[in-house]
Amino acid sequence: MTVDVRTLAESDYPDWLRALNTGFLRPPVATDEDVADRLTFTLLDRTLGAFDDGRCVATFRSFPQQLTAVGGRTVAADAISNVTVSPTHRRRGLLGRMVAADLAAAKERGEVVATLIAAEYQIYGRYGFGPGAWIAEWEIDVQRAGFDRQRPGPDDGGRIDLVDGAEVRRIGPALHERLRGRQHGAVDRDDRWWRAATGVAGVRAPGAWTEPFHAVYHSAGGEVEGLVAYTADSDWGATKQPSGTVQVLDLVAASPAAERALWRYLCSVDWITKVRTGRRAPDDLLLAVLPDPRAARILTLSDWLWVRLLDVPAALEARTYSGTGALILEVEDRQGLAGGRFRLDVTPAGVRCVPTEDAAELALSVGELGSLWLGGESAVRLAEVDRVVELRPGAAAVADALFRTSRRAWCPDQF
Repeated sequence: MTVDVRTLAESDYPDWLRALNTGFLRPPVATDEDVADRLTFTLLDRTLGAFDDGRCVATFRSFPQQLTAVGGRTVAADAISNVTVSPTHRRRGLLGRMVAADLAAAKERGEVVATLIAAEYQIYGRYGFGPGAWIAEWEIDVQRAGFDRQRPGPDDGGRIDLVDGAEVRRIGPALHERLRGRQHGAVDRDDRWWRAATGVAGVRAPGAWTEPFHAVYHSAGGEVEGLVAYTADSDWGATKQPSGTVQVLDLVAASPAAERALWRYLCSVDWITKVRTGRRAPDDLLLAVLPDPRAARILTLSDWLWVRLLDVPAALEARTYSGTGALILEVEDRQGLAGGRFRLDVTPAGVRCVPTEDAAELALSVGELGSLWLGGESAVRLAEVDRVVELRPGAAAVADALFRTSRRAWCPDQF
């Protein structure tokens, strides 16, 4: 029988959730509590399932998102999540059908880009996505870090206080919006995100929630500028020497001073010998903050946020650029959603991107343009491995002069 791909009715949701759990290798059940909780934030008209003889065998969900472009403007994004295909139905084109339906609907709605966190690298390039923001995670050897542990407080007149989850829900959203306003690659967080991060939503199994510590940095003027959530163990071992580890869950800093103060604080907690940083930008300030950067051992360096342009002129006009110049791009899009030839003009008066019939100077796929768009990739580097093609000598260098940014894109969130 033909497998039917369609949006969900509410009655489909328990079976869809069972298929989702199957795909993620979780117990293939969907309790009434799970269904009721997840339906509170699931948009059924943006949730797809593939049904074979009435049984759900593939899942796909999207939701509206705000993504910060280079320079601080936000663009409307189609955020994709919960993508699975059951092991019995692999290699039948089900993912392709669901992606095509969702991206076409997103373009019709006027969303500028689509985003996702890719579980596997090889899958999403074929649908026009490219890695736009990477992450790194370090483990800090506290005893080597070089901080004065006898003076653990901020050295700028600020202070750090421990707070509870209710206070985090009160101050966290505005603080994150300040970070998002200056950090390209960051995405918005809704009220449910903060409720889940503080244990009042999304916890469905006994013992599944561990209350973290929350520490807030106030500037010398009393303004909230930083927040960190972390867990810690207190392992002493057989030798009666402390060897505890801090695991950072989230660190939001609206200023470099806040970031410096929070890292210093984490490295001063008694009984802690290691700090795991959680997902940070590859060029995070951490290594510059540590008196001895060799105290930080990298654990992860990986692609994270993938971007798919749906409207090339709108995306290119939404961001700022490092200088001025002009470039004609030939953009290939196998899905037929955003391809074409475009002239990008960056002048002191502003940015303009329009379709053109002039001779192209740089040819690339929409996925490669997605990687360049957030500023973290080099067109010259991609040209050297034939992932972009210079149709005019020097065009890749012009692209780098325009698109590259002084700081890397970073998305602290998983979705």
